[in-house]
Amino acid sequence: MPEHRHIRPRLPATDRSGRPRSLADAASAIVAAADLEEKKAIAHETAGRWFKRSLSRASDGRPASGMPDRPGRPDRPILIPPREMPNRSTGGTKGRIALLHSLAHIELNAVDLTWDLVGRFAGENMPRSFFDDWVKVGLEEAKHFGLLQRRLESYGSEYGALPAHDGLWEATQETAHSLLARLAILPLVLEARGLDITPSLIRKLVLAGDDDSASVLEIIYRDEKTHVAFGVKWFRFMCDRNGLRADETFHHLVRKHFRGPLKPPFNDKARSQAGLTPGFYRPLMLQAP
Repeated sequence: MPEHRHIRPRLPATDRSGRPRSLADAASAIVAAADLEEKKAIAHETAGRWFKRSLSRASDGRPASGMPDRPGRPDRPILIPPREMPNRSTGGTKGRIALLHSLAHIELNAVDLTWDLVGRFAGENMPRSFFDDWVKVGLEEAKHFGLLQRRLESYGSEYGALPAHDGLWEATQETAHSLLARLAILPLVLEARGLDITPSLIRKLVLAGDDDSASVLEIIYRDEKTHVAFGVKWFRFMCDRNGLRADETFHHLVRKHFRGPLKPPFNDKARSQAGLTPGFYRPLMLQAP
């Protein structure tokens, strides 16, 4: 994968006060923002305006003129192929910084991917409570990124000090045409994977004596259960409305839009608590030789 230049996406239209005119425009501004503090600040302001009912879903009843093709990013980190990423671990300081940096990059992508979902599909015929849920998710992803930023700083590092890769953004942009496909891949595959791997990371960090980082991951793990549950709820809602079998539709969309099988081990308990039952994901699992 070639290294990407950091592109400043076109900013959306604003009102006379300089604020985005609608939820769709605000979501576009969040994704476009290259300054990460600005990105988080717009997310917080947007959530506040949305929940106060002072922000319409889309300007003049229409979604934003277009979401950015790529999220705004600072000049660092540089983007490299996944196979060239530095080794991550919970043991030594260097490996732990690499782990925290990788998790921070995942959460930053989650910020942009969630707000991209909100803005890109603002014109869909969905209840307002759908957008309530995903605005909440977008705000929590920004919170997660901020928590991991502070953990990196406690180690004398910062986000951008190490390279990163672009796999998460690329994995979901194939679903830009379909809300149902986006729900299948973003919360029900990618976020659900977090439920599988985070508990073991928490245990290892505690054993390594890094209780503060473990506490951050516990917050992320708790919130991710809710995010997956929102994904299941709205995926089933759309399938029921269109007379589709949810599990079969999920299998079809994952095989079409996600590279490779789903990899065990699975955290069946956490997935089930979020409503993601084994009939969804086990037929797609990596088969043992």
